[in-house]
Amino acid sequence: MKSFLRYLPALFIISCSWYLSSQERIENMPTFWNSDKLVHCVCFGVLTFWVAFGLNIKRKTLQLIVPIVIVSVYGIIDEMHQSYIPGRDVSVADWLADTIGAILGSYLYRWLGKKYNL
Repeated sequence: MKSFLRYLPALFIISCSWYLSSQERIENMPTFWNSDKLVHCVCFGVLTFWVAFGLNIKRKTLQLIVPIVIVSVYGIIDEMHQSYIPGRDVSVADWLADTIGAILGSYLYRWLGKKYNL
């Protein structure tokens, strides 16, 4: 049971992400140039941090790579899901922002994991 609890933050973020990507438009988003890419990067970075926390992998290489792959694949699935939502479309640039965020989130987990023994 304790190990399942480690996944709750990631599951919550995925649920919120899926709900938001199911909307035709999202109110109150930042409006500067390419702000959606920054939102993708930050949200998927935070998601990757919590996926890495849930997985709790001890091997350094796998600790970085596995969460990135999982979240990047989720980014592809999310983009495909949006293709069925009126007013939304598939964007390779959004997926790239998701993947960059995943890389940053994975490195953040590794750095904080060393510092705070996560």
